Amino acid sequence: MADPLYELLVPYFDTQDAQLRPSPRDAVTNTYLARLATLPLAALTSSEQHLLSQSSQSVLRSLQALSKRSHKPIISSNDHLAHLRETLPQLGKDAGTIQAELPKLETAAQKFSEKYSKSSENAILERRRKAMLLSRNVDRVTDVLDLPTLLSTAISSSTAAVQANTSTAASNANYASALDLHAHIKRLHTLYPDSQLISSLTAQAEQEMKTMTANLISSLQSQGIKLAGAMRTIGWLRRVAPELDESWATKQTSFGSGEGSLGALFLVCRLACLESVLAALEPLRELADQESERRVKGATKGDAGWAAGQQTEKYLKKYLEIFREQSFAIISMYKSIFPSALPAPGSEESAPAVKPVTQSNPLQPIPSALATFPLHLVEILFDTLRIYLPNVQDHSARDSLLTQVLYCAGSLGRLGGDFSMMIALLEEDLRADLGEADGATEEQEVEEEWVEVMKKHRVQASRLELLASGVGTGRTTSPVDRTASPLK
Repeated sequence: MADPLYELLVPYFDTQDAQLRPSPRDAVTNTYLARLATLPLAALTSSEQHLLSQSSQSVLRSLQALSKRSHKPIISSNDHLAHLRETLPQLGKDAGTIQAELPKLETAAQKFSEKYSKSSENAILERRRKAMLLSRNVDRVTDVLDLPTLLSTAISSSTAAVQANTSTAASNANYASALDLHAHIKRLHTLYPDSQLISSLTAQAEQEMKTMTANLISSLQSQGIKLAGAMRTIGWLRRVAPELDESWATKQTSFGSGEGSLGALFLVCRLACLESVLAALEPLRELADQESERRVKGATKGDAGWAAGQQTEKYLKKYLEIFREQSFAIISMYKSIFPSALPAPGSEESAPAVKPVTQSNPLQPIPSALATFPLHLVEILFDTLRIYLPNVQDHSARDSLLTQVLYCAGSLGRLGGDFSMMIALLEEDLRADLGEADGATEEQEVEEEWVEVMKKHRVQASRLELLASGVGTGRTTSPVDRTASPLK
């Protein structure tokens, strides 16, 4: 039924526009014609026109909405289609160029593969491999580079804690951390001796350890150091500078003190501390020097307002008091820190039980530094007494000073350094200073002076021993026995 109906409508299509005539094979046209055949005649004249008008309006609105919504892609597609005639030939030309260049690309790829092959040694690949390894281990390398900084921080914080007299536990922990860091750097240097980075870190660490050694030596010169602190400091020095310890330097059984150079270093540091403490008496020493000048010029007798030797007596009393305390503390501390430097009880130093091993150095082994240190201290004391004791003209003041010297000798005598008999040599020097012009009477008075002081001191010492033992507390004594210590 669709074909005859279409034939009937062909003249109408021809009168309108032949180009707008629908194709008889169009599915939409055939569907609509089949629908028209099913409608009654009244519907064709009445409702069908309205339906067609509504459908036309609906299609128009859809087209308008589509054009409004998609006009840009449509225009762009139209432009691309317009240039498609030019693009397709250019695409074919470029494809031909690529096909012509493919052999060259294959040749270049083959050369690159042969040049950077992993089967043979290649410097470029080796550098790249090292760079990748460094990139993967950058955190570890950073930690290794921070080791000298951490070491310096630990040493400086320990030094600051010691100078500020804060907790010793913190300074000990920091020194222990510094030694652990140094040991770790030395292990790295042992594992990687050819690494320039590790060698540089080792050099920096050694410089920091020298700083730590200097700080420890400076701490030995401090005035307020105690036995425990000194023992800790010597222990740190044994670990920081083992070359100073004889037990590290020589592994053989031989003569010697066994203290190495640490004993001498300790005594030198404490001697420097003693000299610094005595240097604090500089104002009194200047006054004593003025009295020495007055005595030399002979102006003492003519100055009625100046007590002869009074300032010198004050200076010598302070000097002897400091000297007695510090010298006893130095030697007793030394014997506590270096007990191996002392001979064993009942042993003969001249005949050791072990035969010494022959050494290339005839000056080895070095004896203990304590062997000559007390004599050096006594020389320092006697040099001062020779200079300033002649200024003291008062007999009781001189007796008091000489008694104080005997107390000092007795204090060192408890440690094996008694020098009380050397006062006779001091008196001989004093007689030489007084001059031969005074005659034999003056010499006899001076000689009797030191003998009398020695007798008084021995009587007083024996009385103190009796008091200590609880014997003779009720006995009456002579005025000589009641001589008090000049220190009180």
